[in-house]
Amino acid sequence: MDGEGRQAASAGEMREQARGFVAQATARNRLPLDFSVASLRVVDFLIDGLRKGGRARGDIAGTLSGLGAYVGEVLVRRAGAVWIDFDAEQREFFGQTVGVRMPDGRVWNPLGKVVNCLERGGMNGSEASLQTFYLTLPGRVRHAA
Repeated sequence: MDGEGRQAASAGEMREQARGFVAQATARNRLPLDFSVASLRVVDFLIDGLRKGGRARGDIAGTLSGLGAYVGEVLVRRAGAVWIDFDAEQREFFGQTVGVRMPDGRVWNPLGKVVNCLERGGMNGSEASLQTFYLTLPGRVRHAA
């Protein structure tokens, strides 16, 4: 279960979760969430706004999950990653049920990365921005997947 009492998503549901997040986030705002690498800068700004808003993490858990799904889907579409269900050891290590596997076999946790950016300062703090994370990510393909 996640922080809002829902069953955690599986790898097969993440693409749809990312699409749903984009539909909801862009329904009232003209946000350029087009699954491009450049759009990760928008995600950085959204996370910065959430941090400055000062709401409890539990109150924004759904938004954080949507942002994490979006970041993961950018990795799938642009870096050649695939969504995977974590095994028990990975779930314990990452604190999530799903993540992505890069073409070189490395495993990443985009949902946790979003939370880390929120908690550790994102663009202006010790945790690198999500756009920088992508651009320095080892194991990604160099062209759109």
